[in-house]
Amino acid sequence: MAGGKETPRQKMIGMMYLVLTALLALQVSNTVLEKFIFINRSLEHTVSETNTGNSNLVSRIQKQVDESGNRKDDAAVLQTAREVRERTQQIIAELNQIKADLVQQTGGFGEDGVTPVNINDEEVLANLMINKKKGEELKAQLNDYAAFLQQKSGVKTDPIAYDGAEHPIFANDPNQKSKNFAELNFGQTPLVAGLATITQYETEVLMREQAALDELARKVGAEDVKFDRVVPMVLPNARVVAAGTKYTADMFIAASSSSITPDMYVNGKKLPVGPDGFGKVEFPASASSYDADGLAKQTYKAEIRVTLPGGRDTTYTNTIEYFVAKPVIQVQSASVQALYLQCGNELNVQVPALGTAYQPNFTADGASVLQGNKPGIVTLVPNAKNVKLNVSSGGTFIGSENFGVRLVPKPDIIPTDGGRELDQKQGIKAAQLGRIVMRADADASFKEFLPKDARFRVTGYTVYLARGNRPVANQKVNGPEVNLRQWAAQARPGDRIVIEVTEVKRMNFRDEVLDVPMGTKTFTLPINE
Repeated sequence: MAGGKETPRQKMIGMMYLVLTALLALQVSNTVLEKFIFINRSLEHTVSETNTGNSNLVSRIQKQVDESGNRKDDAAVLQTAREVRERTQQIIAELNQIKADLVQQTGGFGEDGVTPVNINDEEVLANLMINKKKGEELKAQLNDYAAFLQQKSGVKTDPIAYDGAEHPIFANDPNQKSKNFAELNFGQTPLVAGLATITQYETEVLMREQAALDELARKVGAEDVKFDRVVPMVLPNARVVAAGTKYTADMFIAASSSSITPDMYVNGKKLPVGPDGFGKVEFPASASSYDADGLAKQTYKAEIRVTLPGGRDTTYTNTIEYFVAKPVIQVQSASVQALYLQCGNELNVQVPALGTAYQPNFTADGASVLQGNKPGIVTLVPNAKNVKLNVSSGGTFIGSENFGVRLVPKPDIIPTDGGRELDQKQGIKAAQLGRIVMRADADASFKEFLPKDARFRVTGYTVYLARGNRPVANQKVNGPEVNLRQWAAQARPGDRIVIEVTEVKRMNFRDEVLDVPMGTKTFTLPINE
């Protein structure tokens, strides 16, 4: 049903009216009937308020038309509003006259001047509304009025009066659906309930009129956009300036209308519009090529679509030009131009031009990628001779950086006595045979760059006690350390301790143990007198 919005009070009264109407079928006492007096008075109060409000609405339309210069289209709207108000007053007057006739024919009002004498009289109401066909006449008047409103305002307006078979509530009720409008509303109905029913139809009339007048009011000044929100705007040439340089900007007034809700688009994509009327333009800036200065000229189409107060749609467009600066990728690392194979090469990759908008994501060809715990920190673990690091931010590709990959430098294998290095030229005495520790020292530069990947350990070698061209004794060792004290008694001057290192391991940054391809390294310690 098209009509004005019901207030909570109207909804409550309407609900009570329906409940009490249902109780009539139970042949209830005068106590219940007296409640209809309250319902009718409340409905009449609502009618009075709404009637005054609708008159004020026509006055506001008159004021709008006067302020707009009494233009032809606006004057036509005002004339239509006056016709609606006049027709409504005729309907309300007719309904009030029916109520007055019913009260007069049933004995008038009591001593208080507002309560009918015979509140439970049913004959007079039924005779007038059913037998004399006043009810069917009223139905036609009400529904003709609804059609009149729709024709004048363009607002879809449902009928006001229904027969039982058409009524939204009673259409499926076997006891009611066969009744016509008059029988449904006024048959076997006490006077006071009939009065409340007629007043209820007055509220239906006024609510529909209110909806029609609201629509007519919106049509006044249809070609006008009234700018009632004015704010100062500043467009700086740049938001970030270096110390000592000039800050330059254009300042102007921007105005908008609170009565219009615009739809805003960038390249056809709808934008969110805030309560202040500002659209939020946000998209990733990108370009496929740049000029010699590292800039790429780009444009986008801005559209603002508004429905003017009269219902006409209007679109304002502009092409906005901007420049995309080629982002410079800065890579900080212990060894920027080369990475080490199968090592955790930590890089700090930044794009200063993006500032706080930098939201990096990395992929790589020829390496696995481990994201760091801070923006821009990434660890590359190469598995090929060359690595290509791809940098994106917020889903937009920024660029790539290429790196060569170096093999991990082989460690120096050094025989020691657990502390100092053993002298392979000077040798040792037989009585000094004891603890030997084979140490694997990482390349100093590699260890400085990647200390977590520079952990080497000798894990396999064979040690011989050699005399002439043949071994006298030998021992296989799994680990860096061996004790040769048991050879001291059989060792002679001129013998040799020969060490053949066959296995070296490296622990990487993830504490994984990897083989180091060393081949076989041989060390000889002569035994002296």
